[in-house]
Amino acid sequence: MIEINNVSKWYGSFQVLTDCTTKVAKGDVMVVCGPSGSGKSTLIKTVNGLEPFQKGEITVDKVSVGDPKTDLPKLRSHIGMVFQNFELFPHLTIRQNLTLAQVKVLGRSEEEASTKGLKYLDRVGLLAHKDKFPGQLSGGQQQRVAIARALSMDPIAMLFDEPTSALDPEMINEVLDVMVGLAQEGMTMMVVTHEMGFAKKVANRVVFMDKGYIVEDCTKDEFFGSPRSDRARDFLAKIIH
Repeated sequence: MIEINNVSKWYGSFQVLTDCTTKVAKGDVMVVCGPSGSGKSTLIKTVNGLEPFQKGEITVDKVSVGDPKTDLPKLRSHIGMVFQNFELFPHLTIRQNLTLAQVKVLGRSEEEASTKGLKYLDRVGLLAHKDKFPGQLSGGQQQRVAIARALSMDPIAMLFDEPTSALDPEMINEVLDVMVGLAQEGMTMMVVTHEMGFAKKVANRVVFMDKGYIVEDCTKDEFFGSPRSDRARDFLAKIIH
């Protein structure tokens, strides 16, 4: 579903990604972890072209992300993206947040978009809040709305960029529970997160990054059982402790 081959990226003279190669099969849940500044968020944003890259190739469902001829808005409409800070429109109701992209990008009627949006709002347990504004919801609720909005576009894969890092500790589980449900339903997912409990529970594969390199790319059991690199062992010792 997602193939990343020898991808490198620079900000000016600073190299933020170096020869990154990995792949996510259909139905896989890949967790990308590592210390702050390791390139995790940059890597996931290159997958749908939010961050350009200067070297290598990325394909999503056999479409090349870096090809100048690729229709990036169309490609992005098939890849759900959930950000750290929700990115909901504060002046629109929850229902309007769920329907806007469906109408503008996918060309659905207001009625069809509303039906689809409310179905997923119910899926994340927030149907009763459909006529509220984002500012009236907690952070955890807003993030669940953001997930429902992404799912309303019928994505072939979902990208999560540290979806719980802006939340209070007691709100984290309500978001992770929705993500666990998606994983169990077979959604292809690439998740940047520090939530190792989530990784242990649902990840098929774990990618560990450090200083712009992919240091480990292995199964969940290999990563938690016997990481090959000293850097990953050190990271795990600190984060699990």
